[in-house]
Amino acid sequence: MPELSEAPEPASKRLEGLAVTDAVKTIRTHFLARWIGIAVVILLIASSARHLLLRSTAFDLGIYDQVAFLLSRGMEPISSYLNFHHMGNHTAYSFYLMAIPYFIYPSVYWLFLVQAICLAIGALPTWLLARQAGLAAGLASAMAAVYLLHPLIFNVNMFDFHPEVMALPVLLTAIWLARADRRGWFCLAIVFALGCKDALSITIAAMGVWLLVFEKRRFCGAVALISGAAWFLIATQWIIPTFSGSEAAALGRYAHLGGDSVLEVALNVFLKPQIVFGKMFSWESLEYLALLFVPFLWGLHPRYLTPLVSAMPVILLNILSKSDLQRDLLHQYSLPVLPFLLVAVIDSLAHGKGMLRQRRWIVLWALVMFIALAKYGRYHPEYTRTLNTWQASYEAMALIPRHEGTVITDNRYGAHLSQRPQIELLHTTSFREIAARADYVLINRRHPWGENDETTNRIVERLQQRPEFQLRYERDGVYLFTRQKP
Repeated sequence: MPELSEAPEPASKRLEGLAVTDAVKTIRTHFLARWIGIAVVILLIASSARHLLLRSTAFDLGIYDQVAFLLSRGMEPISSYLNFHHMGNHTAYSFYLMAIPYFIYPSVYWLFLVQAICLAIGALPTWLLARQAGLAAGLASAMAAVYLLHPLIFNVNMFDFHPEVMALPVLLTAIWLARADRRGWFCLAIVFALGCKDALSITIAAMGVWLLVFEKRRFCGAVALISGAAWFLIATQWIIPTFSGSEAAALGRYAHLGGDSVLEVALNVFLKPQIVFGKMFSWESLEYLALLFVPFLWGLHPRYLTPLVSAMPVILLNILSKSDLQRDLLHQYSLPVLPFLLVAVIDSLAHGKGMLRQRRWIVLWALVMFIALAKYGRYHPEYTRTLNTWQASYEAMALIPRHEGTVITDNRYGAHLSQRPQIELLHTTSFREIAARADYVLINRRHPWGENDETTNRIVERLQQRPEFQLRYERDGVYLFTRQKP
């Protein structure tokens, strides 16, 4: 009697298994692994070189370097720059993982490495999304190149460190997981992404609407919508006020909308449409939208723009903000838009649309956009402008104990001296506080932060007159004062 054969595995399960196998093979042997590896090296060198040239800043690199150091030593993560708990900043609980490498060895270069890896590895889920949509291997590799060559990837890497970079590959992966109906992993991805920055809750809630209405992914859509909306309320109404003692720091950027709280400002977006439309159709907003969409014009099609539903809230926030920093490709504020622009292009190509459909032309367009919009030219003359005090700066910093004492210095030096419980900035500290608290005061008189020569000179002159401070080092306009022991 012949043996009964096992029931055939469902087609959906076979496809999921193939997708996972495809991902593993990609990591191990595919050209994409080499692309990602090269990108990590380039990004790490770029950010490290900027740091070594003393162009990093305490806001924000020093803040996260200090928090990671404190966490790794079992201390409460209260940033002395901000004077409140880390969770009162952006509720970035996922950043707590950085305590692990800092426990092994405390170094700011861990932040640069993690940032480089997170930014570069987003090419993998981009490639997987393209293959999942049915694109040929050539077009999928072109989309990975489009991701790696996007100016935001390079530019954001050059601006200190921000936890939301950790969310970028996770958001792309979450979209792939939702379309593959991998519910458990999708939920895990959402939990991690929400812990990278409070503002991502709005993007994730909007992604839930897109998944529910347009992708027909009821479970994943509901999870994203409910968790995003709930975390927004929890973070803005409870966690941030509790740990910081005030509303979210970015609230001041929307003061023109009226309201004294996040919820009041959000309500005024609907109650004051004249302000909203006035900002939306301003020249600076149109210029910002051009920066966002021009790199993808070759592949966008009106019928396949539904993924951008997820990006609309963050685009609106950036347009309404008083800060011009939110309307460029230099800073991290537009990073949550990138995954959904990529998905919109992938969907367009999958349906045979798009002006460019050959890999060489797509990559060429991406390369032209990188050359035009990436800020690699900042190394010279901007970053080399202060080389005349570079050696003196490092000699002075070497005289300050690595993890001990209260340091007061400027924004540039702060990024190199943050691994201690107490460090403050000159331009936010009164002279009375400097005289009362500082163990070490490091000042660059030749290149003061904000080019505020008058204030800097006055502080140096007053410190020279204080008997409790000794001028320990002076060269090329770099001054190090130390408090004399009684």
